[in-house]
Amino acid sequence: MAFAASARKFLLLIEVVMKRTLVQSIMSAAALACMTGTLPSFAAAQEQVKIGFVFFLSGPGAAYGSNARDGAKLIVEALNAGKVPAPYDKPGINGLPIQAVFVDEAGGAQKQLAEYRRLVEREQVDVVIGYNSSGDCNAIAPVAEELRVLTDFFHCGNPQLFEDIVTEPLYSVRTAPTGTMDQVAAAKYLLEKMPGIKTVSGINQDYSWGQDSWTEFKAAMSALKPDIQYPAASFTKLGTSDYGAEISTLLGTPSEALFSSFWGGDADAFALQASTRGLDQKSKFVLTMGTGIIDDLGEKAIVGSIFGARGPHGYFARKTPLSAWFKAEYGKTYNRMPPFGAYAAAQGIFGIKAAYEKAAAGAAGRQKTEAVIAALKGLTFDTASGFPATMANNDGHQAIQATAYGVYSGWDKARNEAIITEVKVYPAECVNPPNGVRAVDWIKSGFKGAKC
Repeated sequence: MAFAASARKFLLLIEVVMKRTLVQSIMSAAALACMTGTLPSFAAAQEQVKIGFVFFLSGPGAAYGSNARDGAKLIVEALNAGKVPAPYDKPGINGLPIQAVFVDEAGGAQKQLAEYRRLVEREQVDVVIGYNSSGDCNAIAPVAEELRVLTDFFHCGNPQLFEDIVTEPLYSVRTAPTGTMDQVAAAKYLLEKMPGIKTVSGINQDYSWGQDSWTEFKAAMSALKPDIQYPAASFTKLGTSDYGAEISTLLGTPSEALFSSFWGGDADAFALQASTRGLDQKSKFVLTMGTGIIDDLGEKAIVGSIFGARGPHGYFARKTPLSAWFKAEYGKTYNRMPPFGAYAAAQGIFGIKAAYEKAAAGAAGRQKTEAVIAALKGLTFDTASGFPATMANNDGHQAIQATAYGVYSGWDKARNEAIITEVKVYPAECVNPPNGVRAVDWIKSGFKGAKC
């Protein structure tokens, strides 16, 4: 019993000594921080840049959004590890690790408004990068201004965002060009390939993206060839799975060409159904988001279709050290060529990183949001596609970039990739409106000021 009591006293003495030693160590560390102005490494490790990524991860849009998520994850991990080539070889963002929070864009605008507030107020993100649906972008942008959070609407293409919704943006930016570029380049390309064409019909999604795309494409075609006719135009609900009635109408009054800005699962479903019923034999397909169909359907994509990629992405990418690295890393990680959604996500991250580090001007640590936004204005930054983007429009909140179109000519089974022919690149200043000019007004003016 005496031995047991002595043992307990000995253990209590050791506990007291250990507690005193721990307290003294903490006090010494705090004193050192006060004297030297430095923090212990465990405190410094808490400083980071937290980014909320909002992509379609379920529903028809997931055919696009999951690729964007995969691209973002790859870039975030590589940046944090310091494995991205110049000019993005500095680890993280300005030396700070990136913490990614992913949110599903599916569910409609009201759900996304709630999710956005959650990202800002509960997750306390520094930046939001996301939103493919133009309807979601239109709903979120005013709230981004209200909450004063840098928000990059990385790929929704409606010019309406800054023409009508937020006309003097402060915290809302877009590091990708508007869809005006897609429609203007598509019209130019189609007329170069079919100069005698007389009729074009359209099928697009029934919300701002599809409506704006058809309006701009028609305006561009009429500006380039005033006698063009438009026999039929259909608008379908986002997420439609059966296009039987629309295909019957288009087969009943076939045009020489059919224009569509469909994206995601809608684009895949329509392409498969239209091809099965022979619509592609009646009309030349002009698909502004056609590279998504090729990415998803592979050899089942419509041979002979004219397609774009919402920029010079995917099969149109120009080889640079950065673009070659991205293509190789994506292939190694996901065993496929990077889809255009992955390129768009990478471009969004690179744009924010370039602006953040420009704002820092060599200084370490976090930067004020307003300083990052100021640095973004007029900034030209390198992209994963090899074609730079410039924040040239809407007071430096809107990017312009070159784009490209080509023809899908079949599938190379040996290389497991598409055969793309007749590629043409259009300079940014040729297919994007000048700063301060509304898109449709510029098109109807005959593209005044365009530099082709």
